[in-house]
Amino acid sequence: MAEPVPEQGPRAELPLYLRVAAALRDDLTHRRIPPGSRLTSERHLALRFHVNRQTVRSALQLLREEGLVVTDRRGTFAADPPADPLAGPADGPPGPPAAPRQFFPGGPRAADALVRAALSWEAPPVSLARRLALAPGEPTLVHRHVVLTPAGASLQRSVSWFSRPALAEIPQLGRYRRVVERYRQPDLRLLYHWMHQAGLRTTHRESVGVPAAAAVRDRAAPERGAAEAAGGTALSVHRVVSDQHGHALEVTDIDLPARTGAWTYEFAG
Repeated sequence: MAEPVPEQGPRAELPLYLRVAAALRDDLTHRRIPPGSRLTSERHLALRFHVNRQTVRSALQLLREEGLVVTDRRGTFAADPPADPLAGPADGPPGPPAAPRQFFPGGPRAADALVRAALSWEAPPVSLARRLALAPGEPTLVHRHVVLTPAGASLQRSVSWFSRPALAEIPQLGRYRRVVERYRQPDLRLLYHWMHQAGLRTTHRESVGVPAAAAVRDRAAPERGAAEAAGGTALSVHRVVSDQHGHALEVTDIDLPARTGAWTYEFAG
Protein backbone atom coordinates (compact mmCIF):
# COMPACT_ATOMS: atom_id res chain seq x y z
CA MET A 1 0.00 0.00 0.00
CA ALA A 2 1.29 3.43 -0.91
CA GLU A 3 2.35 5.51 2.08
CA PRO A 4 1.66 9.24 2.13
CA VAL A 5 4.95 10.13 3.82
CA PRO A 6 7.67 10.89 3.05
CA GLU A 7 6.72 12.42 -0.29
CA GLN A 8 8.02 15.05 -2.67
CA GLY A 9 6.28 17.46 -5.03
CA PRO A 10 2.94 19.30 -4.73
CA ARG A 11 1.32 16.58 -2.65
CA ALA A 12 3.85 17.21 0.10
CA GLU A 13 2.13 20.56 0.68
CA LEU A 14 -0.96 18.81 2.07
CA PRO A 15 -1.27 18.63 5.87
CA LEU A 16 -0.12 15.27 7.20
CA TYR A 17 -3.57 14.24 8.42
CA LEU A 18 -5.04 14.80 4.95
CA ARG A 19 -2.32 12.66 3.40
CA VAL A 20 -2.95 9.87 5.90
CA ALA A 21 -6.70 10.15 5.31
CA ALA A 22 -6.15 10.01 1.52
CA ALA A 23 -4.14 6.78 1.79
CA LEU A 24 -6.72 5.15 4.08
CA ARG A 25 -9.57 6.40 1.88
CA ASP A 26 -7.89 4.72 -1.09
CA ASP A 27 -7.65 1.45 0.86
CA LEU A 28 -11.31 1.68 1.85
CA THR A 29 -12.76 2.64 -1.52
CA HIS A 30 -10.76 -0.08 -3.30
CA ARG A 31 -11.76 -2.57 -0.56
CA ARG A 32 -8.24 -3.42 0.46
CA ILE A 33 -9.90 -2.86 3.83
CA PRO A 34 -13.22 -4.72 3.32
CA PRO A 35 -16.49 -3.32 4.72
CA GLY A 36 -17.01 -4.40 8.32
CA SER A 37 -13.35 -5.21 8.96
CA ARG A 38 -11.44 -3.58 11.76
CA LEU A 39 -8.68 -1.10 11.04
CA THR A 40 -5.35 -1.56 12.79
CA SER A 41 -4.78 0.40 15.98
CA GLU A 42 -3.87 4.07 16.07
CA ARG A 43 -0.40 3.04 17.24
CA HIS A 44 0.15 0.79 14.23
CA LEU A 45 -1.23 3.39 11.84
CA ALA A 46 1.12 5.99 13.33
CA LEU A 47 4.05 3.62 12.75
CA ARG A 48 2.91 2.84 9.22
CA PHE A 49 2.71 6.49 8.18
CA HIS A 50 5.56 7.79 10.35
CA VAL A 51 3.32 10.33 12.09
CA ASN A 52 2.11 10.88 15.64
CA ARG A 53 -1.15 9.46 16.97
CA GLN A 54 -2.92 12.83 16.98
CA THR A 55 -2.39 13.03 13.22
CA VAL A 56 -3.94 9.57 12.89
CA ARG A 57 -6.91 10.62 15.07
CA SER A 58 -7.49 13.68 12.87
CA ALA A 59 -7.40 11.53 9.73
CA LEU A 60 -9.86 9.01 11.21
CA GLN A 61 -12.18 11.82 12.29
CA LEU A 62 -12.28 13.09 8.72
CA LEU A 63 -13.08 9.58 7.43
CA ARG A 64 -15.84 9.27 10.04
CA GLU A 65 -17.37 12.53 8.83
CA GLU A 66 -17.30 11.15 5.28
CA GLY A 67 -19.07 7.98 6.46
CA LEU A 68 -16.19 5.70 5.45
CA VAL A 69 -15.43 4.39 8.94
CA VAL A 70 -17.30 3.98 12.23
CA THR A 71 -15.82 3.84 15.71
CA ASP A 72 -17.13 2.19 18.87
CA ARG A 73 -15.58 0.87 22.07
CA ARG A 74 -14.12 -2.09 20.13
CA GLY A 75 -12.21 0.06 17.65
CA THR A 76 -12.60 1.60 14.20
CA PHE A 77 -14.24 -0.38 11.37
CA ALA A 78 -14.73 0.10 7.63
CA ALA A 79 -18.32 1.23 7.11
CA ASP A 80 -20.78 -0.68 4.96
CA PRO A 81 -21.22 0.79 1.46
CA PRO A 82 -23.73 3.67 1.56
CA ALA A 83 -27.11 3.31 -0.04
CA ASP A 84 -27.71 5.01 -3.37
CA PRO A 85 -28.37 8.65 -2.38
CA LEU A 86 -30.94 8.95 -5.16
CA ALA A 87 -32.89 5.84 -4.16
CA GLY A 88 -35.71 5.73 -1.66
CA PRO A 89 -36.08 3.18 1.16
CA ALA A 90 -35.96 -0.41 -0.05
CA ASP A 91 -38.89 -1.62 2.05
CA GLY A 92 -40.95 -0.88 5.15
CA PRO A 93 -43.63 1.72 5.69
CA PRO A 94 -43.00 5.12 4.14
CA GLY A 95 -41.63 7.70 6.54
CA PRO A 96 -41.90 11.46 6.41
CA PRO A 97 -40.64 12.93 3.16
CA ALA A 98 -36.95 13.77 3.31
CA ALA A 99 -35.65 17.14 2.31
CA PRO A 100 -34.35 16.93 -1.24
CA ARG A 101 -30.58 16.69 -1.40
CA GLN A 102 -29.07 19.32 -3.66
CA PHE A 103 -26.37 17.89 -5.86
CA PHE A 104 -23.44 19.87 -7.19
CA PRO A 105 -23.14 21.20 -9.80
CA GLY A 106 -26.58 20.95 -11.39
CA GLY A 107 -29.15 19.25 -9.15
CA PRO A 108 -30.53 15.69 -9.43
CA ARG A 109 -30.75 15.87 -13.20
CA ALA A 110 -26.98 16.24 -13.43
CA ALA A 111 -26.32 13.76 -10.62
CA ASP A 112 -28.29 10.88 -12.14
CA ALA A 113 -27.00 11.00 -15.68
CA LEU A 114 -24.12 10.14 -17.95
CA VAL A 115 -21.44 12.66 -17.05
CA ARG A 116 -17.87 13.56 -17.82
CA ALA A 117 -16.04 15.42 -15.06
CA ALA A 118 -12.50 16.69 -14.65
CA LEU A 119 -10.45 18.73 -12.19
CA SER A 120 -7.62 21.09 -12.96
CA TRP A 121 -5.45 23.55 -11.06
CA GLU A 122 -5.29 26.87 -12.87
CA ALA A 123 -5.67 30.61 -12.51
CA PRO A 124 -9.23 31.95 -12.84
CA PRO A 125 -10.15 34.82 -15.15
CA VAL A 126 -8.83 38.12 -13.83
CA SER A 127 -12.39 39.29 -13.20
CA LEU A 128 -12.93 36.43 -10.71
CA ALA A 129 -9.61 36.42 -8.84
CA ARG A 130 -10.53 39.03 -6.24
CA ARG A 131 -13.97 37.47 -5.64
CA LEU A 132 -12.25 34.14 -4.94
CA ALA A 133 -9.75 35.78 -2.52
CA LEU A 134 -6.88 35.03 -4.91
CA ALA A 135 -4.01 37.14 -6.15
CA PRO A 136 -3.99 37.84 -9.91
CA GLY A 137 -2.60 34.77 -11.65
CA GLU A 138 -2.83 32.59 -8.51
CA PRO A 139 -4.17 29.11 -9.40
CA THR A 140 -7.08 27.37 -7.73
CA LEU A 141 -9.18 24.24 -8.10
CA VAL A 142 -11.42 24.16 -11.17
CA HIS A 143 -14.18 21.60 -11.83
CA ARG A 144 -15.57 20.99 -15.30
CA HIS A 145 -18.68 18.86 -15.69
CA VAL A 146 -20.60 17.79 -18.79
CA VAL A 147 -23.96 16.00 -18.81
CA LEU A 148 -24.33 13.81 -21.89
CA THR A 149 -27.33 12.39 -23.71
CA PRO A 150 -27.45 8.61 -24.30
CA ALA A 151 -26.07 9.35 -27.77
CA GLY A 152 -23.13 11.24 -26.28
CA ALA A 153 -24.18 14.79 -27.16
CA SER A 154 -23.51 17.60 -24.67
CA LEU A 155 -26.73 18.39 -22.80
CA GLN A 156 -25.49 20.52 -19.91
CA ARG A 157 -22.06 21.91 -19.20
CA SER A 158 -20.57 23.74 -16.26
CA VAL A 159 -17.29 25.15 -15.03
CA SER A 160 -16.75 25.93 -11.33
CA TRP A 161 -13.99 27.94 -9.67
CA PHE A 162 -13.32 27.47 -5.95
CA SER A 163 -12.06 30.14 -3.60
CA ARG A 164 -9.22 30.09 -1.14
CA PRO A 165 -11.71 29.97 1.82
CA ALA A 166 -13.50 26.97 0.26
CA LEU A 167 -10.30 24.94 -0.01
CA ALA A 168 -9.32 25.92 3.54
CA GLU A 169 -12.70 25.30 5.22
CA ILE A 170 -14.02 22.16 3.46
CA PRO A 171 -11.77 19.13 4.16
CA GLN A 172 -13.36 16.91 1.51
CA LEU A 173 -12.69 19.58 -1.11
CA GLY A 174 -9.26 20.47 0.21
CA ARG A 175 -8.03 16.92 -0.38
CA TYR A 176 -8.03 17.64 -4.12
CA ARG A 177 -5.61 20.52 -3.67
CA ARG A 178 -2.83 20.24 -6.25
CA VAL A 179 -3.32 16.46 -6.63
CA VAL A 180 -6.04 16.61 -9.25
CA GLU A 181 -4.23 14.18 -11.55
CA ARG A 182 -5.17 11.33 -9.19
CA TYR A 183 -8.91 11.88 -9.72
CA ARG A 184 -9.83 10.90 -13.28
CA GLN A 185 -13.59 11.09 -12.65
CA PRO A 186 -14.00 13.22 -9.51
CA ASP A 187 -17.28 12.98 -7.61
CA LEU A 188 -18.19 16.32 -6.04
CA ARG A 189 -21.95 15.70 -5.98
CA LEU A 190 -22.11 16.11 -2.19
CA LEU A 191 -20.25 19.43 -2.14
CA TYR A 192 -23.14 21.32 -0.51
CA HIS A 193 -23.47 18.60 2.12
CA TRP A 194 -19.74 18.96 2.81
CA MET A 195 -20.22 22.71 3.26
CA HIS A 196 -22.93 22.02 5.83
CA GLN A 197 -20.66 19.52 7.63
CA ALA A 198 -17.95 22.19 7.81
CA GLY A 199 -20.36 24.51 9.65
CA LEU A 200 -20.89 26.83 6.70
CA ARG A 201 -24.26 28.52 6.19
CA THR A 202 -24.49 29.20 2.52
CA THR A 203 -26.27 31.68 0.29
CA HIS A 204 -26.81 30.79 -3.36
CA ARG A 205 -27.25 33.66 -5.80
CA GLU A 206 -28.07 32.71 -9.38
CA SER A 207 -28.59 34.75 -12.52
CA VAL A 208 -30.22 33.15 -15.56
CA GLY A 209 -29.85 34.65 -19.00
CA VAL A 210 -29.49 33.97 -22.71
CA PRO A 211 -25.83 34.47 -23.65
CA ALA A 212 -24.53 35.56 -27.01
CA ALA A 213 -23.50 32.65 -29.23
CA ALA A 214 -19.86 33.78 -29.14
CA ALA A 215 -19.83 33.78 -25.35
CA VAL A 216 -21.12 30.21 -25.25
CA ARG A 217 -18.47 29.06 -27.71
CA ASP A 218 -15.77 30.65 -25.56
CA ARG A 219 -16.64 28.78 -22.34
CA ALA A 220 -13.54 27.17 -20.83
CA ALA A 221 -14.19 23.51 -21.67
CA PRO A 222 -12.89 21.30 -24.45
CA GLU A 223 -16.24 19.68 -25.30
CA ARG A 224 -18.75 21.04 -27.80
CA GLY A 225 -21.12 23.48 -26.12
CA ALA A 226 -24.69 22.64 -25.15
CA ALA A 227 -25.95 25.60 -27.15
CA GLU A 228 -24.12 24.45 -30.26
CA ALA A 229 -25.66 20.99 -29.92
CA ALA A 230 -29.09 22.59 -29.71
CA GLY A 231 -28.64 24.87 -32.68
CA GLY A 232 -27.28 27.90 -30.81
CA THR A 233 -30.11 28.62 -28.32
CA ALA A 234 -29.11 28.26 -24.68
CA LEU A 235 -29.71 29.32 -21.13
CA SER A 236 -26.76 30.43 -19.05
CA VAL A 237 -26.78 30.20 -15.25
CA HIS A 238 -24.22 32.14 -13.21
CA ARG A 239 -24.09 30.95 -9.59
CA VAL A 240 -22.16 32.41 -6.66
CA VAL A 241 -22.24 30.46 -3.38
CA SER A 242 -21.13 32.46 -0.32
CA ASP A 243 -20.71 31.62 3.35
CA GLN A 244 -22.26 33.36 6.35
CA HIS A 245 -19.45 35.93 6.31
CA GLY A 246 -20.07 36.91 2.70
CA HIS A 247 -16.96 35.12 1.41
CA ALA A 248 -17.43 33.48 -1.97
CA LEU A 249 -16.91 29.71 -1.87
CA GLU A 250 -17.77 28.73 -5.43
CA VAL A 251 -18.48 30.50 -8.71
CA THR A 252 -20.13 28.33 -11.38
CA ASP A 253 -21.28 28.96 -14.92
CA ILE A 254 -23.74 26.45 -16.41
CA ASP A 255 -24.91 26.28 -20.02
CA LEU A 256 -27.89 24.21 -21.15
CA PRO A 257 -29.93 24.19 -24.34
CA ALA A 258 -33.14 26.19 -24.03
CA ARG A 259 -34.91 24.00 -26.59
CA THR A 260 -34.58 20.79 -24.60
CA GLY A 261 -34.95 21.76 -20.97
CA ALA A 262 -35.39 24.40 -18.30
CA TRP A 263 -33.30 25.30 -15.28
CA THR A 264 -34.88 24.46 -11.92
CA TYR A 265 -32.82 24.64 -8.75
CA GLU A 266 -33.87 25.00 -5.13
CA PHE A 267 -31.62 25.32 -2.13
CA ALA A 268 -31.85 26.27 1.53
CA GLY A 269 -28.44 26.52 3.21
